[in-house]
Amino acid sequence: MKATIITIGDEILIGQIIDTNSGFIAKSLDRIGVEVREMISISDDKKHILDTFSQLQNKVDLVIVTGGLGPTKDDVTKKTFCEYFDDQLVVDPEVLAHVTQLIEGYFKRAITQMNKDQALVPSTCTILHNKVGTAPGMWMKKENTVFISLPGVPYEMKYLVEEEIIPKIVREYKRPYIIHKTILTYGQGESLVAERIEHWENNLPGFIKLAYLPNPGRVRLRLTAKGTDKGILEAAIEENVKSLDAIIHDIIVGFDDDETIEVVVGKLLVQQNKTISTAESFTGGKIASLLSAVPGASHYFKGSVVSYATETKVNVLGVPQNLVDEFSVVSAEVASAMALNVKQLLKTDYAIATTGNAGPSKGDSDTEIGAVFIALATPNGVVTEEFNFGQPREKVIDRATIKSLEILQKEILKIV
Repeated sequence: MKATIITIGDEILIGQIIDTNSGFIAKSLDRIGVEVREMISISDDKKHILDTFSQLQNKVDLVIVTGGLGPTKDDVTKKTFCEYFDDQLVVDPEVLAHVTQLIEGYFKRAITQMNKDQALVPSTCTILHNKVGTAPGMWMKKENTVFISLPGVPYEMKYLVEEEIIPKIVREYKRPYIIHKTILTYGQGESLVAERIEHWENNLPGFIKLAYLPNPGRVRLRLTAKGTDKGILEAAIEENVKSLDAIIHDIIVGFDDDETIEVVVGKLLVQQNKTISTAESFTGGKIASLLSAVPGASHYFKGSVVSYATETKVNVLGVPQNLVDEFSVVSAEVASAMALNVKQLLKTDYAIATTGNAGPSKGDSDTEIGAVFIALATPNGVVTEEFNFGQPREKVIDRATIKSLEILQKEILKIV
């Protein structure tokens, strides 16, 4: 099956909100073997919606539309569905009963006509019952294409995708298997990784595709196999991952999207029963944010001091002023002092510290813009490294954040 995802809403087109619905729907479809051909965002305009439907008719098997199902006048999706399918809106008693119970029973207020209008649906549609909101989903078919309308509210959309749409597709359609495997690498850029695995990549089976997904400081390698025999696909993926690991074992830190480096170091810290803290200057707490976002991080992450200003480094972290005066606030000596002092302050086994000039202009130091120092205090001492991540500012911060966790991982593995 081939699908197109459409998001409707002027608020998306002007950048007022970010479309997260399409990504969730695409992942959900991919897991059951439905291939998403494109994602489209269009305005709340009936003619534009109708033109888009006509262009997709019989070109794909499935069109999933989110947005435009609210009770206000600018929500035009239901009326547009009626026009496209030459249908009319009717009140569905079951939807009306649900809306009434939600408004009067849960929100404890009188139901309005606008609320009641949520129960209006095209007379020939298959209703997708929305138990967590007032707007029902709609499933309608014209010739060879199914059109599905979903509310734009993310939690309502997710409920209908998981509880109504995916089970219905699985029951009613035959689909191929699509198997993904993501390998996470850190420490080398996309071009260098590609050079190292060129021979391996050239010898992949025809039914396996490789995609490079680079981010600052890391590259994800995604293998995708598609076919009718799930066992053959999984075996081929595992065989090729094993041969890839033999080539670049030194930079592989995990597999699949949940195995980010912060997850990996968290697992290592738990295994060793060790703890970590951070003292961050130009990274502004970003390392701490990544560490604390992992479920269960409270077992090993004790806290952070965001010592952005020089006086905070001196007055809170206890970095000696004479060290700053002699070596500059952006220096290996200051980074080392920050790491050692926050380790002592928060009583942890490891501590990361960052100081640098992220740009675009110099702060309290004449050190070159893009230059950073990362220090890691360990149970056996302190390790400090210098880097220059260039510009722009966001790149410097992102790369330093990932590099800090990479240094931590390597030090932990020396003890494992």
